[in-house]
Amino acid sequence: MTPRKQDRESGRQLSPEQAAAAALVADAKARGLALTGPDGLLKLFTKAVLETALAEEMTEHLGHEKNRVPAERESTNVRNGSRTKTVVSEAAGEVEISVPRDREGTFEPRIVKKRQRRLTGVDEIVLSLYAKGLTTGEISAHFEEIYGASVSKETVSRITDGVLAEMNEWASRPLDRVYVAVFIDAVVVKIRDGQVGNRPVYAAIGVTVDGHKDVLGLWAGSGGEGAKFWMAVLTDLRNRGVADVFFLVCDGLKGLPEVVENVWPAATVQTCIIHLIRNTFRLTSRADHDAVKRDLKPIYTAPTPEAAAFALDEFEETWGKKYRAVIRLWRNAWEEFIPFLDYDAEIRRVLCSTNAIESLNARYRRAVRARGHFPSDQAALKCLYLVTRSLDPTGTGRARWAVRWKPVIDAMAITFSDRWPSAETY
Repeated sequence: MTPRKQDRESGRQLSPEQAAAAALVADAKARGLALTGPDGLLKLFTKAVLETALAEEMTEHLGHEKNRVPAERESTNVRNGSRTKTVVSEAAGEVEISVPRDREGTFEPRIVKKRQRRLTGVDEIVLSLYAKGLTTGEISAHFEEIYGASVSKETVSRITDGVLAEMNEWASRPLDRVYVAVFIDAVVVKIRDGQVGNRPVYAAIGVTVDGHKDVLGLWAGSGGEGAKFWMAVLTDLRNRGVADVFFLVCDGLKGLPEVVENVWPAATVQTCIIHLIRNTFRLTSRADHDAVKRDLKPIYTAPTPEAAAFALDEFEETWGKKYRAVIRLWRNAWEEFIPFLDYDAEIRRVLCSTNAIESLNARYRRAVRARGHFPSDQAALKCLYLVTRSLDPTGTGRARWAVRWKPVIDAMAITFSDRWPSAETY
């Protein structure tokens, strides 16, 4: 015996919502209507709900039900028929509805506003699909195939362009006064400027003193960034309220370490150890990877900078003749490599790599890979911003890492007690 038959035989009472739904389904079956599709029950139900809501809004606006005008009222405004309008719904596709009118033309509907052709959820679906890397043509085809609704490529472009003002506001929002660490890394996107070429887009993530992660901003580069570019980026962050940064972690970004001291004099620049190791393996034969990995480990796990220097000398004795480029790589990065060795294990664990930003970059790369290439830097920034927005719909760019970062925050509060912000200054 089916559960539904059991319910009927046991005399169980349906809720008002279930009873209404059951009546609608039974009526649809009696009339030979499908539940979904261009003329299905779902579309008729959406139409009925919208028209009922609009009628209630008109009653609220006029102050009386249809054909029930109070004799003592002062206003002469009454209902004045209706007009048809087609709106696009994410649940039922295109739905034709009747919008009531009043004689004085003062009625302003709220559920379906004047000149509104798409219900609220449609815009969010478009932005979500764009953030996943779909082109305007693919999004238009998706609506036609899934919802049976016509949403042109131009409409999709207007919807996505609507977030530009929001993106600019987000990019200039005030930031926290102190960040314990700022991670900067690049995502390579393809831009069609005459011909398709690779361009970097730089993302910065900051970790606050209470363990939150902020996406601080996105900046499009040309691939040849130097001190002038990085001075502009860091000055932008300082002007938005960032007065102090304990650590800035990056991966060999030319010109960046030199300008950090001018913006945040007390900040420590730390190169990404993971990237340094990856670059090492690119310069060595695959057959030697296991041996090189074994001999590198004493360098980046050394208890002190002096012990790390001794381990590098031993590594050079073993591999220097065969891989001179590897030795130059480590010698050139040495000043930005050793800072994390001065701190305890909890702080070392998060400073030795840009893994804190890699999870965000993985989402960026997924969208970029799906899209292929972008017509302009702005289009690429818009797509990456929408990825950021999808992770944090509040628009602040913030996500909680409090549990993961608590031991690190506690260790930094002790290590940097002289710079740690008080409740009065934060």
